[in-house]
Parts: sequence; structure tokens; C-alpha cells
Amino acid sequence: MKILITGVAGFIGFHVASKLISKNFKVIGIDNLNNYYEVSLKKSRLKNILNNSNRRKFKFYQKDIRDQKSIKNIFSKEKPEVVIHLAAQAGVRYSLINPRLYVETNIMGFFNILEESKKNNIKHFLYASSSSVYGANKKIPFSENDQANHPLQLYAGTKRSNELIAHSYSYLYNLPTTGLRFFTVYGPWGRPDMSVFIFTKKILNKEIIKISDGEIYRDYTYVSDISDCIFSLINKAPKKKTSLYKDFLPNNSSIAPYSILNIGNNKPVKLTKLIEIIEEELNIKSKKKFFKKNPMDMNRTYADINEIKRKFNFSNRVPIEEGIKNFVIWFKNYYKK
Repeated sequence: MKILITGVAGFIGFHVASKLISKNFKVIGIDNLNNYYEVSLKKSRLKNILNNSNRRKFKFYQKDIRDQKSIKNIFSKEKPEVVIHLAAQAGVRYSLINPRLYVETNIMGFFNILEESKKNNIKHFLYASSSSVYGANKKIPFSENDQANHPLQLYAGTKRSNELIAHSYSYLYNLPTTGLRFFTVYGPWGRPDMSVFIFTKKILNKEIIKISDGEIYRDYTYVSDISDCIFSLINKAPKKKTSLYKDFLPNNSSIAPYSILNIGNNKPVKLTKLIEIIEEELNIKSKKKFFKKNPMDMNRTYADINEIKRKFNFSNRVPIEEGIKNFVIWFKNYYKK
């Protein structure tokens, strides 16, 4: 099977591509290698994939998903059977600085990939959504059946838009789509703008960590649990019947081959506890400075994973202590700390 992965040089894209290549899938990768964070890290991820013994099963295109003509040509030439769309403009706070980029990339770029998937009769279109779509929701843990109509940031708004657009395509064109609401993914080769990476770097450099003085909890999910889950979902495209809207649809209603799934750890960890785990692994005490919570920050993310456990026997294999240990080992080795 030939699988197209967008954002292949990104954190999750790299791990998913490596997983699929190890299972003898042929992977077509797309990434524009933008400079939102250090390009050298993205290039190192690609180099790691190409150094794999199965490198002949990987083909890379340095293209931007906003470039409709290039995307059309890649689909026409490569004829993928499954699409895993992970490319997006990431980062919550950066959306305040460059909001247009989020709309152009996360909505128009998403549309370009989805439209070509429709035209090419893709068997399954999987795409990255986010726990941030739950926004101001008070009920926890967050369930896929909960409304997600109050995002707190533009980034979350674009991800919720993706879900709604995907639903319309599933309904109109019978295109099987699955949105994956990731909950704070971390692990080796992680993004430099994420908390685990930032805290580890600052503690090692004996710099001050700036953290909220509020009660912040996150449902940290180890990256291999994400890639294992995506691997298991490739051949499990949603059918016509869906229970996602069971609260306001007649029983057994047939809407579209569409689904949304939480992928989380189901065990929120307090931010200060996360820092303690990193401190213990590094054997260094951190320097902290507390500040008022940013209104864009959700107080807590907490995944209800009953749906994915029930349907696909999903289980989290890596506890936070083991995951942090693995990340620190990678970080020290990569940056020669």
C-alpha cells in the first residue's frame, strides 16, 4: 500500500513515517520545511528516515500544501491509496502574531489535500485535529460526543473547521475521513515549542522556567502510542453508520463515513508535577517564575478514550515517567548535553 503523509518532517509525521516504513509500506512524504522552529531538526528527522534500511520505500517532496498545483501533481503522479494529513501551522501563541498563516495553511491547505483525496478516491483520509477544539468546555473528561463550539484560540478554530469540512466531504462524496484529536504529544524528536522540550532545555541550561500560577493540567500522550494507533487505523475506514451524533439523530441513522477519535493518555498531569519528573530525570532543580495564566490556555485537557478503546482496542503503553526518560536521553544525545 502507498501512503501519503503531509508534514512528514514534523514531530508526529516523522514517527508515523518511520513506523510505516518499518512495516514495509511505501510512504510519500510532503513537507515545506518552514522555519517556525529550527529547520535543522526537521532535516535531521528526514535524514533519519532516509538512513533507514528501507529507504527505497520513502519518497520526499519539499512542497507547501498551500500550493494547489503541486499537490495535484503529486497525487496524479504517486496515486496514494491512503492519506495521513498532519501538516499544519502549529503553535497557539504564534497565531496572535501571524493569524493569516493559520487560515491559509490549516484551512486552505487542508482543503487542497482533501479535494485531491476526493478526486483520487482515497480509501481513508486521516487527519490531525487537536484537543484544543474542546476549548471552554467544562465537562471532563472530554468526549467525542461533546460539543466543540467554543475554541479559545485561532489554532483551535482552524482545527474545528477541518472537522466540519471533512464531515461535509464524507457526506457529499462518500469519502471515509477520520479526525484524530491529539492530546499534548511528547517524546523523542519533539517540537522545540512544546513544554517538555522547553522545560528540559531550560533546566539543563539553568535558566528560569516561566509557568502559570494557575492549576494547569495536561493529558500528555507519548508519541509511539500515537504512531501505533494511526498504524492500526489505516485499514479501518469508518462506515456509513456513525454514533458521533447519537444525542440528536434517530437511532441507526446513516450520515457519512466519518469519525472523530480522541487519542490521549486519559491521565492528566499537573504542570508542576511534569517539571518535577523532568527535574528528577535530569537530577537538576529548576528555577521557576510564576505569572498570570494566559486566557488562551485551557485549564485542563483530559481525554475520554472509551471510543477508541472499544472500537480499536487502543491502549496507552508508555507512562509519563518512562516517556520523559526516553525524551531526556534523546535530547542529551541530539544536543550533546
